[in-house]
Amino acid sequence: MADHKVDILLIGSGIMSATLATLLSQLAPHLSMWMVEKLPESATESSNAWNNAGTGHAGYCELNYTPQHADGTIEINRALAINASYEVSLQFWASLIEKGLLTAPNNFINTTPHLSFVNGEANVAFLRRRHQLLSAHPLFQDMQYSENHQQLKTWIPLMMQGREASNQLAATRVRYGSDVDFGALTRQLIASLQNHADFDLKLNTEVTHLKQLKDSRWRVKLKHQVTNEVFEVEAGFVFVGAGGGALSLLQKSGIPEINGYGGFPVSGQWLVCEKEAIIQQHHSKVYGKAALGAPPMSVPHLDTRIINGKTALLFGPYAGFTTKFLKQGSFLDMMRSIQWDNLQSMLGAGWHHLDLTQYLIGEALQSHATRIETLRQFYPLANAKDWQLKHAGKRVQIIKKCPKQGGKLEFGTEIVSAQDGSIAGLLGASPGASVSVQAMLSVIERCFGPQLKTDAWQQKLKALIPSYGQSLIDDTSLLHQVRTHTLGTLNLQ
Repeated sequence: MADHKVDILLIGSGIMSATLATLLSQLAPHLSMWMVEKLPESATESSNAWNNAGTGHAGYCELNYTPQHADGTIEINRALAINASYEVSLQFWASLIEKGLLTAPNNFINTTPHLSFVNGEANVAFLRRRHQLLSAHPLFQDMQYSENHQQLKTWIPLMMQGREASNQLAATRVRYGSDVDFGALTRQLIASLQNHADFDLKLNTEVTHLKQLKDSRWRVKLKHQVTNEVFEVEAGFVFVGAGGGALSLLQKSGIPEINGYGGFPVSGQWLVCEKEAIIQQHHSKVYGKAALGAPPMSVPHLDTRIINGKTALLFGPYAGFTTKFLKQGSFLDMMRSIQWDNLQSMLGAGWHHLDLTQYLIGEALQSHATRIETLRQFYPLANAKDWQLKHAGKRVQIIKKCPKQGGKLEFGTEIVSAQDGSIAGLLGASPGASVSVQAMLSVIERCFGPQLKTDAWQQKLKALIPSYGQSLIDDTSLLHQVRTHTLGTLNLQ
């Protein structure tokens, strides 16, 4: 018999677990929950602000969300879907502020215009066409476009210094883009949860074993990292929101749905400027085009970031090769994740992505001078002495079975859940934290179907997320109503 019993066990204390726990606590306050975290603090891995992009990914500026095909056509559907999903996050956060469950919005989210920036005839033609396609849709109707140097100097003065008047440049801009400190947001959500008598946060606590019982409940063995105490908890539902650690935990669960999945870890680094005179000249998130062979998560961007209340300027990320699945993980993580059921997937993906591995190793071996040269494509007058290298988090990209190649590498996020809905976990990286609310709604839809069909849950969800069950892509009137409310509540106007 287990030492403890709970309704919900959440593994990991990042933005995903905190979001799911908050949603469930609002829908069913009677549910008892444990959140277990291996590290001594919450939100210190992928949700930590220094470890993620913090863009508030909305598809406004990320050019990899609107790929251009060989025939010249530009695909915008993914950008539309991501933008609509981010609007769901904004609605949820706005509702929590109105309920007093989150503090002032500028403690975790701040207005930071989102820009895409390109140079050269072909890239300018691409961005011009991209703007035409996106701005024709209500989700992106406020997107501005300019090739005028004087206009660009008002949008991105730092980046325009030292550029020749003959340079062919273009940019798009959405003024109400946002910067999100997901670490601060996660800690606020957890602090609010801790006001509930039936919620308990267990830090320094590692999951060592999971076993499903005959009644579909889960018995989970835990070990305290400091005292070495070992104990067991029995849970009716388990969510694995452990970032890079999710794959191995789902493998330990033994559910067949995880068979064939593997992970390809990518590390990241930032160039960081904390010099006030430079920071004050740039107040935007500016994305460019990725280098040839770069993974989508390595799209270069010059970012204004507000982390723990302090403004900094970041450029990157510079990707690199790693075998760790977590920043505070082990170099054996990747090797330990290889099993008979995913060996073919791993080998197939590895063979067909040797160029990516070579690219990542090359990135990791760059000198400071080489990184500064890349930065100067954005900020021509950058001085190497003003920028320091800082390590970002790890991103474990999804590897799945593929009939043609044996295995394929994917760069999105994916929910893996047992058929009986008793356990679920999240794999992958981008757009990650920005669409955490939509992702956790998907978990609820998969794993709490009967409850979700009740009038009580439907009414509560629509109160929290007014657009729930409707399409912001298709319903222009609803979009305008929702966006006006969220921008006002979150002080993003």
